Amino acid sequence: MTFAIHKAVFPIAGLGSRFLPATKASAKEMLPVVDKPLIQYAVEEAYEAGIRHMIFVTGRTKRSVEDHFDTAYELENELEQAGKTELLKIARSIAPDDMVCSYVRQPRALGLGHAVLCAEPLVGNEAFAVLLADDLMVGKPSITAQMVKQYEELQASILAVQDVPLAHTNRYGIVSAVHTNGDLTDISGIVEKPAPKDAPGTLAVAGRYILNPGIFQELKNTPKGAGGEIQLTDAIAQLLKKEKVFAYRYQGTRYDCGSKLGFLQATVDLGEHHPQVGAEFTAWLSSRR
Repeated sequence: MTFAIHKAVFPIAGLGSRFLPATKASAKEMLPVVDKPLIQYAVEEAYEAGIRHMIFVTGRTKRSVEDHFDTAYELENELEQAGKTELLKIARSIAPDDMVCSYVRQPRALGLGHAVLCAEPLVGNEAFAVLLADDLMVGKPSITAQMVKQYEELQASILAVQDVPLAHTNRYGIVSAVHTNGDLTDISGIVEKPAPKDAPGTLAVAGRYILNPGIFQELKNTPKGAGGEIQLTDAIAQLLKKEKVFAYRYQGTRYDCGSKLGFLQATVDLGEHHPQVGAEFTAWLSSRR
């Protein structure tokens, strides 16, 4: 089967300061939700969507992510010698044989838009997905798989969106809707983190994108915006002047694991559904209520 999107970009160069002291010497993307790090959930989501080339935009404290997706010969040998076949299978499943991992450094903290631009030499002139590992997203099929299916029909950039309370618009990129047809919205504009009084609506961009390669030229011409950073939102607003961009109301659940509350919510929800400990964990939670 041929898929429309072959590459996914994971911007992971952020410092993770909201999770200090846990992230002082460790990548925030390696924080585990039950028994998998955040970045693995995102990679598995992209893999389910048929994507096989994973591109990580890293920083100087992210070596653990590279190690996680590398082959651990010593570990695999120990598990094999001990006859621990199930654990060996898990260790080898982290990076399937048909998956390629590439890494590029973001030398300065200049924002999400700059991080995406750093991936241009590896992406080339083709559409690609962007997944923010802070947003742990659960859906059947995966949210990225849903978006790839939409891209196959539209051949246009697509942003995952959700409705948020008006008071929370200053936390998200907010889109302006032109026409809505089911789960798809034709958008006319997008603004980065507007104050509630200035927000064009309450339809907020979640951490999943499929972008046409024209976004790279817009990023090159985008000046620093909110927070003194090059904002992906600003580049998408410029792209809208040249081609259509759609917002997609995904089917699934998003956990904001960039916040402590969202991280705890994900841990509890996924813990309750875990095949090994879910039933016992749920019973324990019930006993405390």
